[in-house]
Amino acid sequence: MKKTIYIIGHKNPDTDSGVSATAYACLKRLTGTENCVAARAGHFNPQTEYIFKRFKVPFPEYIPDLIPKTKYYMNDGCPTVNDNIPLWEAVSRMSSKNTKVLPVVDADGTYRSMLHYSGFAHAVIKIMNPEKKSAISTSIDLIRRTLNAQPIIVKNEQQIFKCSVLVGAARHETFRRMLSEHKSENVVAILSDREDIQECCIDAGIKLLVLTSGFVLKKELREKAEKNGVSVIISPYGTSATAMLIGYSTPVSVMADATVQPVQAADSVSTIRPLLQESASRSLPVVDERNKVIGLISESDLLHDANIGVILVDHNELTQAVEGVEHYKLLEVIDHHRLGPLSTNYPITFINKPVGATSTLIADLFREQKISIPIDIASLLLCGILSDTLILQSTTTTEADREAAEYLSNITNLDIQKLGADIISAGSHIGGRSANEVIHQDMKEYTEGKLSYTVSQIEVDNTGEVMSRKKEFLDELEIERRSRKALFSALLVTDITHLNSLLFIESDERFLQTLTFPKKEDSVYFLKDIVSRKKQLIPMISEQVEKFES
Repeated sequence: MKKTIYIIGHKNPDTDSGVSATAYACLKRLTGTENCVAARAGHFNPQTEYIFKRFKVPFPEYIPDLIPKTKYYMNDGCPTVNDNIPLWEAVSRMSSKNTKVLPVVDADGTYRSMLHYSGFAHAVIKIMNPEKKSAISTSIDLIRRTLNAQPIIVKNEQQIFKCSVLVGAARHETFRRMLSEHKSENVVAILSDREDIQECCIDAGIKLLVLTSGFVLKKELREKAEKNGVSVIISPYGTSATAMLIGYSTPVSVMADATVQPVQAADSVSTIRPLLQESASRSLPVVDERNKVIGLISESDLLHDANIGVILVDHNELTQAVEGVEHYKLLEVIDHHRLGPLSTNYPITFINKPVGATSTLIADLFREQKISIPIDIASLLLCGILSDTLILQSTTTTEADREAAEYLSNITNLDIQKLGADIISAGSHIGGRSANEVIHQDMKEYTEGKLSYTVSQIEVDNTGEVMSRKKEFLDELEIERRSRKALFSALLVTDITHLNSLLFIESDERFLQTLTFPKKEDSVYFLKDIVSRKKQLIPMISEQVEKFES
């Protein structure tokens, strides 16, 4: 399968995260990397939804996790064979395509069974055992196709029957006796140019007379065969080769292994691994929801690198990344947050600058590479900057952010203040939304030594409604803290009108005693002039967590 590169932001993506993934994927495609896909590790909040819908840009692909799955290792577009073709034809395809397995499908393309060397080898040995009388399920059409035979007289050619194969190598009387021991209507006789044996078979009314080495019937024998309902074909091969090939004329469905069950592309590797170990061919077909074959997965595929790569935007700490990302090759990181304990075994592109938004960095990359920014993408980037910098008022705002915003405003003809007010308003309403939803819309997890904690952030134009629901929010924070066994869980409520914040926190009581923030009410603190989580709050809290741990 062609390698896909997912460009993805942090869990619980905010506007800057979603915009950065979409814009950087666009830039990568414009510069020749066509297999880049923008992704998101969670559902968008109302503000981000509003922005993408307003500018009619599709949401990034939703990927709730990157736990290793079948689709990340499988070979797609594998060949299949129809269940009604001759075994010989199927085996020939396996040889020509250099494959040891072939999924078998019906006329509608629905998966039925798996043809593999181990399975059909056992079946062929069973039906061709010279010490046992065994019948071969086949049809005149299948025999003709297997032999590339010339039809002379063909009747009921599609009918499947259990045939007994006789080779006319004995004396006339001996052959007559052998023929009498079989039901003539199921006999396939392989003969050369012995007219007495030919006539014997025709008189007995056998199912099919196969003449080898290109021999033909006399006219009078042909007329008698026509009258007696005996089909006649001419094989281009000698007697021994013809006899061998007829054994391979059975439908592939008879020889395929129907016990091999398919897997889905979304199945986890941990689920399919034991199934692969139980499979005789160490391979399994991969099907879609309609049971149509879309690929093949083998044990050896799991030993290779996955067919996906990952680029992280707007974060660099694995605790904030989509679950399972550590299983894949990390190609790039573009971020504006503090550096976390991220490491790789190989060099990568790592861009991290102290600006107000990752969207600023992406806009600069377009300009550095002299790539024209599509208007819809420029609009998103402007929104990303204005959202993450509180319309360029946050203390995290840099001259680079202001310059990028002016540039994007100029090419999109969007007014910075009006657009900023629109997007802030779209995300500031919490009415009708549960505390759980609000807390998780933009929550990040941090690690300091052996301790971890979470800090969520919402922006409102009035803190009154949040305060009126104080118990609801604190109860939800306590649930989050306990479920993660974290030191604390906090919610930063930023007042975009007065550029102050409230900090709601549920914590280990010993840690609360170390906090030096002005207390507004129990478990609620007032943070004057604090509006940035990454640049203002986290550095202060991080320092206090380190002191507490020591």
